[in-house]
Amino acid sequence: MLLTPQSVELLAPVGTWDVLEAAVTAGADAVYLGGKRFNMRLHRTDTNFDDEKLARAVKYAHAHNVRLYVTVNNLISEREIPGMREYLKLLNQIQPDSLIVQDLAILQLARDMNITVPLHASVMMNTHNEHSIKTLMDYGITRIVANRELTLTQLTLLKERTGIELEYFVHGDMCVAHSGQCYHSGIVFGQSSNRGRCLKPCRWPYQLVDTATGKTVTANDPGLYKLAMKDMCLYTALPQLIQAGVCSFKIEGRMRTADFVSRVVKIYRQAIDRYIADPTGYTLDMADWQELSDYRTRDFSTCYALGNPGASSIGYTGEREPRFFSQAVKEADITANTFLPTVIPKEFAASANRPRPQLAVRVACLDSLSSALQNGATVVYIGGEAFKPNKPWTLKDVETAISEAANYKAQVIVTTPRITMEREISEYEQLFKSLETIKPHGLMVSNSGMLRLAQQTADLPIQADFSINLFNHLTAAWLKANGARKATISLEATYEQIAELAQNSPLPLEMIVHGAIEAMVLDHCVPSAVLEGTAVHLCRDLCTEQHYSLLDSAGERHDLKIDQYCRNHILFAKDLCLLPHLPALMSAGINHYRIEGQHYPPELVGLITALYRTELDKLAAGGNYTFDKTCIDKLTAISPRALGIGTFRYRISR
Repeated sequence: MLLTPQSVELLAPVGTWDVLEAAVTAGADAVYLGGKRFNMRLHRTDTNFDDEKLARAVKYAHAHNVRLYVTVNNLISEREIPGMREYLKLLNQIQPDSLIVQDLAILQLARDMNITVPLHASVMMNTHNEHSIKTLMDYGITRIVANRELTLTQLTLLKERTGIELEYFVHGDMCVAHSGQCYHSGIVFGQSSNRGRCLKPCRWPYQLVDTATGKTVTANDPGLYKLAMKDMCLYTALPQLIQAGVCSFKIEGRMRTADFVSRVVKIYRQAIDRYIADPTGYTLDMADWQELSDYRTRDFSTCYALGNPGASSIGYTGEREPRFFSQAVKEADITANTFLPTVIPKEFAASANRPRPQLAVRVACLDSLSSALQNGATVVYIGGEAFKPNKPWTLKDVETAISEAANYKAQVIVTTPRITMEREISEYEQLFKSLETIKPHGLMVSNSGMLRLAQQTADLPIQADFSINLFNHLTAAWLKANGARKATISLEATYEQIAELAQNSPLPLEMIVHGAIEAMVLDHCVPSAVLEGTAVHLCRDLCTEQHYSLLDSAGERHDLKIDQYCRNHILFAKDLCLLPHLPALMSAGINHYRIEGQHYPPELVGLITALYRTELDKLAAGGNYTFDKTCIDKLTAISPRALGIGTFRYRISR
């Protein structure tokens, strides 16, 4: 690869006009900024550009031969679609150089509206496999902002296999969780990280405790801030980054000052230019490196670019945290007030034409599958992540599950993991081929790449899991156009947003109504990093015999579940329980309900399934329905965690 000045783009963040001028003056090739709506930085009113300033900014950047990208990168609710149409129309008129998007609905809107501005996939799309990239390219995506958990080696592989332009964060604030897969802020505060309002629960103090005893695990605790990622800094790894095929080096920080942006841009500009001019003669400028270090906010890490960094990526002491956006609070319990209709509309009363409500249960083992089937499950989900000490499902297990389900005239659906990088993609391509002879009743996929792979390799009905973040009917339409027959509603949607979506969805919608819900999924292994304390990730199977939890400062315990790929899944302190609110959900038109039972023992799976089956059947039968309140007492007594209502404490998820 012969390098030219056009080989690498230095992309700077902009929140205000003075920062725009500073970034351009310092040598940015491109800038990215947001309008006053539909972007991922909505906390501050003094940042982002109104419509008139957006148009001026585009003209200013182009006059200085600088490209300008506008972030349109949050999820949109049903009622926001008309506003998004108007916004896209405006952006198409002022012609920035690209729109950075997250919601699949924008791909649908851009096609329908003949938007001519190029589209880039936001990091919030969590694009981490070649099949996702190829799907997005089919819809006009010309560049992806790559998943932050991808190494440079993986980026090179994706570039070779797809030819897509790759943008990668090189400097600034990083999330510990996979982008687009963190629901902590959205469910606890009604302020969604996927909608630009994250209150950063990852930067709370936590103690690592033994789940069984509640005792702190180690006396040599490195510090309370166990999820607080250090800032990304790839200044020392610029040659590797350039040779990996990354075309755009992205600096994080749209709420940063002009002085900060100017300094970082200038230093990276000089280093990039020196390397391109003389790659073999390039050496690190120690004065610039010292200046970056002197003016850093947090300490630095290369994060995942050079491999899993283990404990070295975490700022355990919290001493350099510039701001805490929130503090730990108690999650909404089962008795909390809800925003639900008090009167069920007559048109949703039971009738002979209404099908029996479907009840799906996700299970971890064959014993739990039997328990769910015996107690009224019509669909059972198996596969995907196997949380230790459970073992992954074998092909023989799948055959046994299908055979047993046939006795109950129930369906078995095979699921996929939420994160599917090259190892998982290869394994599931082979699994899908094997399933052609075993013939489960369908597949449930976790991302757009797995949707594409399933379509190409398995002749089975496909449905979409909650990790695709379905928030509006246009996303449902996109999923249907790409082969999905059913979809799961976002975990962050409130009742009001669910009801609006259900009225317009072209696909049947499934609603998760009970279970241990995962707030975050991480490639960072919390127990290994804390207990080993090494600068690199070392897995010594610390989770095989002992289970761990994170205890926050509000006294809430968040259990850690570790899957077969060693990813950490952090649970909410309270398990979701919407059993008392089934009448409202049925009135909204929901007919498919799911219990997330993969973190429960078989006997609890059976009890929960039976309670939901009974209440759903009573509702479907009509008459004077009354909820048996003793059900909640039964569930509370046996549940491994307290029960809560998730986002139903809020009118809308912001």
